[in-house]
Amino acid sequence: MKTKVKVMQPAVSISDHMRKVLAGLGEDVSREGLLRTPERYEHAMQFLTSGYQTSLEDIVNNAIFHVTCDEMVIVKDIEFFSMCEHHLLPFFGKVHVAYLPKDKVIGLSKIPRIVNMFARRLQLQERLTQQVAEAVSSAISPRGVGVMVEAQHFCMMMRGVEKQHSGTVTSNMLGAFRKSKATRDEFLALVGRS
Repeated sequence: MKTKVKVMQPAVSISDHMRKVLAGLGEDVSREGLLRTPERYEHAMQFLTSGYQTSLEDIVNNAIFHVTCDEMVIVKDIEFFSMCEHHLLPFFGKVHVAYLPKDKVIGLSKIPRIVNMFARRLQLQERLTQQVAEAVSSAISPRGVGVMVEAQHFCMMMRGVEKQHSGTVTSNMLGAFRKSKATRDEFLALVGRS
């Protein structure tokens, strides 16, 4: 009895699709300036969405340290760049992350890495804010986590309402940051927001 061999068709690459997009826009994809644009776009998108290939465990990598500190730890002004999932246009800004330790802290460089992991995905600012807070909480089980994201969105600046100076602020408060106004106020004061 003969076994049927399933022949796998090669997947169409991002660059192949981008050639079609450029042609659909009326461009001559054979002109000098666009010859390698589809491949460049594919490499750029692979980098800008590299967060899908990263896990919290890989980032934390056992950089958790047992301490008796119970005062607020803040890493602020973490620059980020992300891509809006609705229009595939960039949004960018700063993230402020705070937590109240409960017997352990995380290596400071891990917090910007956590931000990058979620920012380098097709994203919504609201979801990014929540994911960062939940990841820090999951990694070290602190008494509370506060995250604030301040961003500007090219989908509002370059198209649609075209408002150049508008900004969006989102926050996510867990544990003591949600329950205690004094804790929230301290966080907001320390990151320069009233």
